Amino acid sequence: MYFQKKRCIAMLLAGGQGSRLKVLTENTAKPAVPFGGKYRIIDFPLSNCVNSGIDTVGILTQYQPLELNEYIGNGQPWGLNKTHCCAQVLPPYERHDKKSGWYKGTANAIYQNLAFIERYDPEYVVVLGGDHIYKMDYAAMVEYHEKNNASCTIAVRNVSLEEASRFGIMNTNPDSSVYEFEEKPKHPKSTKASMGIYVFNWKVLREFLIADEEDPNSSNDFGKNIIPNLLNSGHKLMAYDFDGYWMDVGTIDSLWESNMDLLGKEPVFNIRGGEKDKIYARNNALPSSFVDADAKTVNCFIAEGSEIYGSVRHSIISTGCYVGKGALVEDSVIMPGAVIEANAIVRHAILGENSRVGKGAVVGGAFEPKEKKKISVTSKGSEVAASTVLLPGEMI
Repeated sequence: MYFQKKRCIAMLLAGGQGSRLKVLTENTAKPAVPFGGKYRIIDFPLSNCVNSGIDTVGILTQYQPLELNEYIGNGQPWGLNKTHCCAQVLPPYERHDKKSGWYKGTANAIYQNLAFIERYDPEYVVVLGGDHIYKMDYAAMVEYHEKNNASCTIAVRNVSLEEASRFGIMNTNPDSSVYEFEEKPKHPKSTKASMGIYVFNWKVLREFLIADEEDPNSSNDFGKNIIPNLLNSGHKLMAYDFDGYWMDVGTIDSLWESNMDLLGKEPVFNIRGGEKDKIYARNNALPSSFVDADAKTVNCFIAEGSEIYGSVRHSIISTGCYVGKGALVEDSVIMPGAVIEANAIVRHAILGENSRVGKGAVVGGAFEPKEKKKISVTSKGSEVAASTVLLPGEMI
């Protein structure tokens, strides 16, 4: 089979378990978790690739891959099903040399798929995470990388000094070249936090992946091993400053907050955008939503296929949901297919796909602005029985 040489391809790491999302990822890979009413988390890096002119994407799956594989399909929603384009799902597999099995780390995941990359003999490889919400032009980052004649370029964003100890921190010279990388330092020297987005020269990356695999003491991780090894070997690394919206939605609080950031006349994160930064998703082909004449909706998203008879305030209502008469939904994320029956109350909550809140039941409650968030969560297909209460912060 003939494979066209590519200047740049992307490798999207989408195999994480997402354990901090708790009941929401018991049966779903984190990148497949619904977001923003009609999207999945993986839609964002995939759409960024397409909008950046990257038409070949390897998607490395591992944990609970069925739903994610079905969703990606042949890549048609993102225009990645054309001749010499692809969105290729790459699960772990058994090889004759026994250097296979479950992905041991981010670097090992790429190593196990060297054959896929070599098909296209690229100049550059962009390595991405599959669990972040943001819009970014990777083409501009590749151009910056090429202009600076770097072996590796790492996207960074400024965080507060208090937050810096939670991230991998890049210490840089005045020209943004990296002289030191610190993984979650107790006393950070800078606030340039790695976003886990890398551009590599393919030949350099290949060499270091092979060496890393041969090191029995390696964690096979980009942040812990590949990046420090490149620095120690004298390779030029550059930091690429990104000042747009970016959120790691790896926790219940961050997932809820990022959804809330979509709301308002001037949202923190404008998901609408234009043609150049559109977010693409698989179309559910559902009918238009119905909002009853007696329903009350204020500052909310209501995706197609939903029926609203109650009140919805400052919330995300995903595709195919139902809100019964007299029900109240406030400050909440309602995932696809969820049903909220008559006179139920849902506040500061995330309802999982196809879950149900019975008549008169209460899920969650209000909290003061300075209090720690207590987001109530229901899992996929779960049920809160009629007239029962799921307290703030509780999960089922």
